[in-house]
Amino acid sequence: MTRFSLYELNRLVREAIDTLLADSFWLEAEVAEARERGGHCYIDLVEKDNTTNTPIARAAARCWRTTWEIQKPRFEKITGQTFKAGIKVLLKVHPQFHEQYGFSWIIDDIDPTFTLGDLARRRQEIINRLKVEGVFDLNHELKLPLLTQRIAVVSSPLAAGYGDFYKQLHGNRFKLRFETELFEATMQGELVEQSIIAALERIYLRAEEFDCVAIIRGGGATADMSGFDTLALAENVANFPLPIITGIGHERDECILDLIAHTRQKTPTAVATFLVERLQSVNERINQLKEIITQAITHRLTIEKMQLNRLATNIPHLFATIKTKHEAHLSQLYQAILTAINRKITDSRNRHDMAEQTIKAALRHRLQHERHRLELVEQKLKLSDPTILLQRGYSITIKDGKALRDTKNIKKGDIIQTRLAKGTIESKITEIKQ
Repeated sequence: MTRFSLYELNRLVREAIDTLLADSFWLEAEVAEARERGGHCYIDLVEKDNTTNTPIARAAARCWRTTWEIQKPRFEKITGQTFKAGIKVLLKVHPQFHEQYGFSWIIDDIDPTFTLGDLARRRQEIINRLKVEGVFDLNHELKLPLLTQRIAVVSSPLAAGYGDFYKQLHGNRFKLRFETELFEATMQGELVEQSIIAALERIYLRAEEFDCVAIIRGGGATADMSGFDTLALAENVANFPLPIITGIGHERDECILDLIAHTRQKTPTAVATFLVERLQSVNERINQLKEIITQAITHRLTIEKMQLNRLATNIPHLFATIKTKHEAHLSQLYQAILTAINRKITDSRNRHDMAEQTIKAALRHRLQHERHRLELVEQKLKLSDPTILLQRGYSITIKDGKALRDTKNIKKGDIIQTRLAKGTIESKITEIKQ
């Protein structure tokens, strides 16, 4: 019998691979983990079953520095994503087996358009799901208050975009006053989604103190945009009770957060400009109405004075009496007009406040109802947990990793396991009773 040392046998494997797999191959897989070290990128690849999502194949891959320095910036520029776990990739690879380090695929090229297509598919799936859930347009349908001056800002306090937004808003040339409060959040990297959701939850607890929410980022790498394209963040924004304005600060296609939000602006500065111009427009309209009312009253007074003057000319002896009477009438008329105008304005404000309270109550009721539904679903899931059944004294009999439901599936001599709440019993079949 021929004996080999481990090194000799590994060398035979390397020679066989070099001979039989001399070509390069295009490999489609999912990135399970990616680590950069010393300028190189070390990657764990995985393939999952389409129905169960469980791994059915794994392999290690390496992208050496000379290749990685070219492929990394190209991949991020085209896809708008970092090369990270969870993305689908198409890699051109050749095999390499080292006597000491074992087998790995060496990456020669990366096709970013494949990943871009997969990201677009995932993005569209999220959009379709939001539409099926009926929440895609919920935030769009909210009304921005006419006087939008109380702004809750979600941003990083150190971001240049936040500084630009603050300066543009509070230093506006119209001297309009705004109240802003910053709710800090991470605006790039892996923590974007959970950080923004946490900030929105803090705002929700004080929603009556604000007119709208501004989510602003400003600058940053395009590859850090993935956190704004998630289902959880989109659902939170869609169901939020206040209008949300976004200024993420990027020129590429709108992210899902932009599509769900009430209003999308390109940059934080553009968000501030939008708020200033909108409030100034309302202010100008109010001034126009004030001018129209003033002109109408002045015109009416002029006409009445002309009539008084004609009467005074035609009937000198009654001039003083008539003039006094008409001046009193004009004063009453003037006061009546002002009272009617004030009443109309007050009624309009009351109707606006009542409508706002009704909408808020309806939203709170809807949220409470949905929370109750989630609690019921959670209770049902807990009740269906097999672990609970085991704790009640039941057991599960398993053969070859599958639960037994029929004695027809076993025979004498088979080894079975009985799973209890605490521990497992292994048994051998000696007799079967039908």
